[in-house]
Amino acid sequence: MRKVIASVIMSLDGVIERPEEWSMDYWSDEAESHALATLKAADALLMGRVTYEGFAEAWPTMEDEGGYAARMNSLPKYVVSSTLEKADWNNSTVLGGDAVGEVRKLKEQPGGDILIYGWGRLTATLVEHGLLDEVQIWLHPVLVGSGGVGELLYNDGTTAPLRLAGAMPLESGIVILTYRTVEKTSG
Repeated sequence: MRKVIASVIMSLDGVIERPEEWSMDYWSDEAESHALATLKAADALLMGRVTYEGFAEAWPTMEDEGGYAARMNSLPKYVVSSTLEKADWNNSTVLGGDAVGEVRKLKEQPGGDILIYGWGRLTATLVEHGLLDEVQIWLHPVLVGSGGVGELLYNDGTTAPLRLAGAMPLESGIVILTYRTVEKTSG
């Protein structure tokens, strides 16, 4: 069965919102190399409407020597949305209706990892239904504070036990923490 992996950029004080405003000072060749390896291990992208709209506006015209943009643009993309009627970005499919059932079907298909960038309602729904397998937190050595930015990673009240599967410190100060989900035990 395929794994669904969320890759999340987070500040030291837990902020995940608008990382483009505070994370880029820590980007490096080393970070790019790991990000590309993660993307290459995936053979599909999964996203909600908001992420899709932002990515679909930015990625089709991007180019880079490392092949990241080409990979982003060529992968199959699945967009979970009850309002989006069509998805024009290359290889994009809108999954309407039963998001949980649609993602379950995707996981059952043969193939590599399914990658989600960021964290939102879709990711929280996947946690709630036991469909998220791994979370990679790119912990940045910066305190963002308030300033209008403040969305926290997880705050929907559903307990989600995780097990640390790896920690990779980068020279820039970013630490990539990889957690895998753990089945809840009753009792």
